[in-house]
Amino acid sequence: MRRENSTLALMCLTVLALQSLVAGINLAIPQLAASDLHPGASDLIWIVDAYVLAFAGLLIPAGALGDRIGRKGVLIAGLALFGLANLISAHAPNVAVLQAGRALGGVAAALAQPATLALLLHATRPERRPHAIALWTACMGLGGMVGNLVAGAVLQYLDWPALFLTFVPVAVLLVAGVAAWVPRAPRHDASVDPIGTVLLTGGLFALLYGIIEGPGRGWTDTVVLASFGAGLLVLATFAGHALRSRKPLLDPRVFTIASVRAGALGVGATFFALFGLFYVNAQFLQDVKGYSTLLTGVAIGPLAIGMGVVSRRAVPLTQKYGPRPIIATGLSLIVAGLALLSTVRAGTPYPVYAAYLLLMAAGMGLCAPALTGGILAGLPAGSAGLGSGLNSAAREVGAALGVAVIGTVLTSHHALRSADDFMAGLAVGYRILAGVLLLAAVVVVATWPAPTSTREPVPA
Repeated sequence: MRRENSTLALMCLTVLALQSLVAGINLAIPQLAASDLHPGASDLIWIVDAYVLAFAGLLIPAGALGDRIGRKGVLIAGLALFGLANLISAHAPNVAVLQAGRALGGVAAALAQPATLALLLHATRPERRPHAIALWTACMGLGGMVGNLVAGAVLQYLDWPALFLTFVPVAVLLVAGVAAWVPRAPRHDASVDPIGTVLLTGGLFALLYGIIEGPGRGWTDTVVLASFGAGLLVLATFAGHALRSRKPLLDPRVFTIASVRAGALGVGATFFALFGLFYVNAQFLQDVKGYSTLLTGVAIGPLAIGMGVVSRRAVPLTQKYGPRPIIATGLSLIVAGLALLSTVRAGTPYPVYAAYLLLMAAGMGLCAPALTGGILAGLPAGSAGLGSGLNSAAREVGAALGVAVIGTVLTSHHALRSADDFMAGLAVGYRILAGVLLLAAVVVVATWPAPTSTREPVPA
């Protein structure tokens, strides 16, 4: 029991640390822009997004690698590399080194994160696994909020290098804790598939590059269109290779399993909404409401509270009523929260704003465990690392799309010219996020396997 609890705590803390730097870096942009590195606008974008690009692109092959060579060893290697990457970023003498450090951090996160869920499932008794998955998925969402809080506290008093240095001792402590307390899991004969790895990673990189560059360059820009075209072509080549291979990295036929297909779409859609919110939250609270960096980090706290409380109730509710109504209710609450946020104005009292955040958080906490459980339930037991990688990849792609969509809307409204322009763009952006999520929710709920299905994805 003691080792089971320590594994749960360490895996959740690891996920929180890895996710924190996805969102927390946004609060450091003003300091970085005014620093001696003298980054341009494009440089700043890639200081933020180099981490996301490497993280999302490598999650699936990294999950398969952990299944094959040992999840605990891959997790320790990833955490050690994470600490090194943040050390490099903190002492970067120029923009190129800082971007390289961020990309290395993304590689480290891709190695570590899929192993966390796989090790957690191995160390947890079957009857407690649904609760462990619920807590792990909650921490996936809470990571962005923790990142905002940590970044707000650090940057209120110190310069931007301190944000990266904060995570170096965190990585060291996590390595020590994992080495001492987390049991090794059996290896599985998972395919690393070098050709498939190159094709899948290259295709995801190209698609994400287009998504990231789209708001700045314009969606009809030649580079953006070429990135999308190349990404789709390479991913189609990957699918053809995987269908012919005896041991593919990821068999595309897993998406014929209703719970895997709907779960991946649902995870991507929820984080599409959440990270669209993260992208504009700091700008709204700092530039419009006039909050300090520290207060901005604290002000998003209702998301953490709501998600943490509701996720604990999500498992018994899912077991009682089944995944489909719980997912439908959760996604509907997120849509409602986004619609209400679109009505926020400069004079809106913070308690009202916080109530809208709580509504979104309740929706996330309610549906996220069932969506993740659906992905895992549809895959073989020995593919827990790959399943975790697929879940996380859907999340990161959805997050990148959410940022790109709302960033494009703000740009089209000339958001930097005045607070009124920003608020007009914010309202439209939230409504678009809500509309896209609503469409995705309809598809997810409509295609979720019926309760009589043999693949009913209630993890047990």
